[in-house]
Amino acid sequence: MIIRFWIVAIAGLIACIITTIGIYTINHFSEWGKRNMVYFTSFAAGVLISVSFMHIIPESIEMNKNAPIFLLVGFFSLYLINRFLKVFVCHGGKCDERAFGIIPALGIGFHSFVDGIIYSITFSVSVLTGGLAALGMILHEFPEGIVTYLLLVKAGFSKRKSSFYAFLAAALTTPLGVFVSWPFISKLKGPALGVLLSLSAGALIYVGATHLLPEIEKESKKYSLFALAAGILVAVIIMLSHG
Repeated sequence: MIIRFWIVAIAGLIACIITTIGIYTINHFSEWGKRNMVYFTSFAAGVLISVSFMHIIPESIEMNKNAPIFLLVGFFSLYLINRFLKVFVCHGGKCDERAFGIIPALGIGFHSFVDGIIYSITFSVSVLTGGLAALGMILHEFPEGIVTYLLLVKAGFSKRKSSFYAFLAAALTTPLGVFVSWPFISKLKGPALGVLLSLSAGALIYVGATHLLPEIEKESKKYSLFALAAGILVAVIIMLSHG
C-alpha cells in the first residue's frame, strides 16, 4: 500500500507540473498555447470518456450493484457545484470584472482538488484503473492551466499575479486533494470503494462530456476530431493490452 501511495502521489505531482507548464506556456508563448490548446483538450476528452464507459463503470458495478445510482449522483453533483459557483456566488450570474475571473478560477480550483480525490479512488482499486483515469486527467490539466491564467488576466490581474494565482488554484490543488483523501480512501474495500469509484466515473464523464467537448465544438479546429479519436484509440489499446 505504501508503493501505491507513492504512485498516486507521483500522479498528483505530474498533474501539478503539467498544469504549471500550461500556465508558463500561455505566459511566454501565448500564440502557440492558444492555437494548440484544443488538441490537448480533444485528446483528454477521448481518453476520459472512453475509460469511464469501458473500464471504470463496469469495474464499479462489479464492486457494488448500486453503482449506477452513484454514477448519476457523481455526474449531477459536479453539475450542481458548477451551477452554484456560476449562479449564486455571482448573484444571478452578474459578476463584476474581478469576480468574473476569480469565480471560475475558484471553480477550477475545487475541480482540481476533486481530481486529486479521484486519483486516490481509482488507484485504490488498481494501478491500471488509476493509470487509465490519470492519463486523460493529466492531459486535460495543460489546457486547464491556460484557461485559469487567461481568466485572471481578463479580470485585470497582472501577468505575474495571474500566473501565481493560477498555480495556486489549478495546479497545487490536485496533489493537495491526493494527500488529504488518500489516508481515508486507501482503507476502504469492496462495496464502499465501488460507491466512490462510480461517483468518480460520473465526475469524469461530466468533465469530459460537458466541460471538454463543448470547448472542442467552440473552437472547431480542423484536426480536433483526429485528436479526439486518438484519445479514444489510446484508451482502447491500453485496455485491450491489459485484457
